Amino acid sequence: MLNPSPPGRHEPGGASGALEARENPVSPSGITERLYYADAYLSAFSSTIAAVEGARVYLATTAFYPTSGGQPHDTGTLGVTPVVDVVDEGERIAHVLATPLELAVGTEVAGRVDWSRRFDFMQQHTGQHLLSAVFDDLFGAKTVSVHFGDTTATLDIDLDALDPVRMQQAEHRANEIVLENRAVRVTFEDALAAAGLRKPTGRTGDIRVVEIDGIDRSACGGTHVRTTGEIGPLMIRRVEKIRKHSRVEFLCGWRALAGARRDFEVITNTASSLSCGIDDLAGNVLAQAERLRTAESEQRRLLEQLAESRAAALHARVVPDASGLRRLEETASSIEELRFLAQAFSRLPGVVFVGRLGNPPTVVFATSDDSGINADAQLKALLAIHGGRGGGAPRVAQGTLSEPGAMEALVRDLLSTSS
Repeated sequence: MLNPSPPGRHEPGGASGALEARENPVSPSGITERLYYADAYLSAFSSTIAAVEGARVYLATTAFYPTSGGQPHDTGTLGVTPVVDVVDEGERIAHVLATPLELAVGTEVAGRVDWSRRFDFMQQHTGQHLLSAVFDDLFGAKTVSVHFGDTTATLDIDLDALDPVRMQQAEHRANEIVLENRAVRVTFEDALAAAGLRKPTGRTGDIRVVEIDGIDRSACGGTHVRTTGEIGPLMIRRVEKIRKHSRVEFLCGWRALAGARRDFEVITNTASSLSCGIDDLAGNVLAQAERLRTAESEQRRLLEQLAESRAAALHARVVPDASGLRRLEETASSIEELRFLAQAFSRLPGVVFVGRLGNPPTVVFATSDDSGINADAQLKALLAIHGGRGGGAPRVAQGTLSEPGAMEALVRDLLSTSS
């Protein structure tokens, strides 16, 4: 996979790239000439300062790409000062520096773009054009939006669902075109005369067209590689449904290689933890998952049996009050244990049960059918008074408190509930 070094044209004087104090004429137009439009591989250049507004510097010409079209901005340096943001302001481009630049308008300054970041986004952006064209060519699926992040990139296509078979077909076809090393060309054309664009621009005048030989022509102002081979491997990571569209997450080039390496390490470590080889991992994981489901089912059965036994013993020891109801309060180590206990009590005669858990402050309220008390309605009414929320069914309900200090009063009121 190629990662070509950028050409050394427009290099500033001196190896260090330090600021120079030569005075140069500045165009009165206030328009920033965008060098990246013609040469995405230009990473070192010199330009004159057109304006300075605090930490925002405006140059007569720049190779720095501003955030635009879903592609994040470049970073780098002006002289020795880091460029932390690049903002498209229409006719001008603002270079936002880490600290203000104390130089006068007309001074020449050396700019250097972070080449690793630039080339990474070139790979992702050209890869997106290729993948969008492939989805359109194979399935008639149009790209409706794109996003390039620092670690992943996504495109949304107008398909309700993208099944694994079609996803793999698209990935395979895209990588075939990568290996064909087709030319990627940038031209400037009149919008009304530009033919064969994948998506109409709706613009007039000159537009910038990025063409992948034989597969795509798109109006685009982003930075791109010169051949599909420089995209490197293209890997679709996942697909998720977003409303009526499918969102495709993908990696290109060095990102794809790094992602494959991370995946391999996870697989290797997981296989090692299960004392099996990589080829046997899938079967072992499925077997482990089935054993876990069986164990969890057995645990629930035992917890239910334990709750039944515990409820019966407590019920027998508690003396009914004047209304004939047995009122009980219990704690447990988990909410699951509390719910099993509450359900067991709700099936016994003449019961008002309150279970409590400290963290988070939680109550489970249960009443027997013959108690005449609706657990859901009563708990909701008291939670409204004590600053909590919750609910459930007439026999068992659950709630939480925002203030732990209100627990004692809530439990007291629940235990004193009458029909």
